[in-house]
Amino acid sequence: MPSAELTPPEAARWAARAGLPLPDDRHAAVAATANHIHSVVAVLRELDCGDTPPAGAYRAGKEKHDAAV
Repeated sequence: MPSAELTPPEAARWAARAGLPLPDDRHAAVAATANHIHSVVAVLRELDCGDTPPAGAYRAGKEKHDAAV
């Protein structure tokens, strides 16, 4: 699903809507960071996890430790 990148003015507007007004010199950095996060999440969404159970199904301490290699 292609989408346009977030621009610095849009980043400022979204931050203000969230109650986090940004100084003018931070708009570009916040937009670049948001775009990077979006690109990483997009790649993760493309991964086929198949039959991988959710993290809640993992029970720590139930593994059998075996010294065999």
